[in-house]
Amino acid sequence: MKRRDFLKSVSGIAVGAAAAQAPAIWSPAKADARSETLLVVTEGGPNNLDIHGVGTNRAGYEVSWNCYDRLIGHETKTLPDGTLSYDRDKFKPELAEDMNLSDMSVTFKLKKNAKFHDGTPVTAKDVKWSLDRSVTVGGFPTVQMKAGSLSDKEQFVIVDDSTIRVDFAKKDRLTVPDLAVIVPSVYNSELLKKKATEKDPWALEYTKSNTAGSGAYKVTSWKPGVETVYERNEDWVGGKLPQLKKVIWRTVPSQGNRRALMERGDADISFDLSSKDTFEMKKDGKLVIISNPIGNGMYSIDLNVTKPPFDNPKVRQAVAYALPYQKIMDAAMFGLANPLFGGPSNTVADTTWPAKTGYANDMAKAKALMAESGASDIETTISYDLGTGDVSEPVSVLVQEALGQIGIKTSINKVPGANWRSEMAKKSMPLMLNFFSGWLDYPEYFFFWAYSGQNAIFNTPSYVNPDMDTLIDGARAAAAVGDKEKYTRDVEGFISKAYTEVPRIPLFQPYLNIATQKNISGYAYWFHRQLDYRSIVKG
Repeated sequence: MKRRDFLKSVSGIAVGAAAAQAPAIWSPAKADARSETLLVVTEGGPNNLDIHGVGTNRAGYEVSWNCYDRLIGHETKTLPDGTLSYDRDKFKPELAEDMNLSDMSVTFKLKKNAKFHDGTPVTAKDVKWSLDRSVTVGGFPTVQMKAGSLSDKEQFVIVDDSTIRVDFAKKDRLTVPDLAVIVPSVYNSELLKKKATEKDPWALEYTKSNTAGSGAYKVTSWKPGVETVYERNEDWVGGKLPQLKKVIWRTVPSQGNRRALMERGDADISFDLSSKDTFEMKKDGKLVIISNPIGNGMYSIDLNVTKPPFDNPKVRQAVAYALPYQKIMDAAMFGLANPLFGGPSNTVADTTWPAKTGYANDMAKAKALMAESGASDIETTISYDLGTGDVSEPVSVLVQEALGQIGIKTSINKVPGANWRSEMAKKSMPLMLNFFSGWLDYPEYFFFWAYSGQNAIFNTPSYVNPDMDTLIDGARAAAAVGDKEKYTRDVEGFISKAYTEVPRIPLFQPYLNIATQKNISGYAYWFHRQLDYRSIVKG
């Protein structure tokens, strides 16, 4: 199959701090190398170099994305504002040179000249071992694969040394897109087998601090909390060889210092900017500022429905009417978010997602619902990720003030960013400010993670309802066979149910903000909300 036919075949799968205080980073001796070296500054860095690792943070996803290949990836497209984004509905080959899609399987022919970073050829057995690892290792990776109905090692079949077949467990439009996310990365199986132990059969301890892929970059130095250094893989065949030979990713915790480094020209990219900095830097005009709404994502107030008082739906609805939504938007987001409140009703009439709820600030209604609930003299805690403090602190203070007016006294719990995921996994926080976005940009995918009875880590309210599961499963089944009428009915049903029973209260859909120097081009927004160095060009 020619590349043009490959793209055609897969694109049809989807249905329908002052400057003086900022540390110097570049020494004069390094100045000549800057044209082929990118310097990125962010608040935090990776805690693990392998997405399959236990508790790997989002920064760690960036390492896996750039250092490992998948069988397929996504094409990019130009958005109306002229910026680039991944194209959800169009795929392109990475390790695969050919893809044949049949009714209940998809077969990939591998590029024969693909090599891992140590020079070992990439074969079908490496792909099989890696996919087996993803569905077996447990935790987030295994649930992510399950999201595309990929859960059994028997689904991955070696046809020959350069051919791998993926058998479908059932018809599911999320299966092929799920092969293009970060989790099904391909690992050097022979290397990792040598590093494995009886207690660590997948060599997770080794890949925590070493990369073992065939991707466009390899990590040559990692100092946790300080710096990650990448060098280009000169033998990469997964796409066009990147322009950048080296990427230095520096952790600069101070927001003011990151801004000063950018404005002084000492750093090339500052990623994941606060809304305040984005707003101010855009007005200054010294840098290129790019803002993209985060697809399939929202900030919300999540209420643990397994424990009083938030096991009472009237209390949850009272909280939803008590929130000062517009004040929250003004204090935290500086206009760089889409409101998810003030809609016509909590019974939605289309499949647009994220959708506005019917809630708005109505203190009289909130107090009446509290009276109906019978709950009183409530003391609780609202928690947030300290790593998102620029947004979460003002929001939490406003929520605390509002809930005090309906008899809910709250204290604020600031959880260090490095501990946030593990605290989420405990499901013990009664009330929390949370952000979640789904990689695959479909409403049923968001609900699979955030509302289904499997009670995954991202179902932070621990909401379990068989009727909700029926609607989610129904939408997935309808999408798989192109039944648009049933799909629409089920999606409208599960959104309406979520908004009426309100285990989480949507606030807004935020933007992902980035600042670059004016000689940087090629940045593209990706579903995983991290940098893809492969397309970035430095003039």
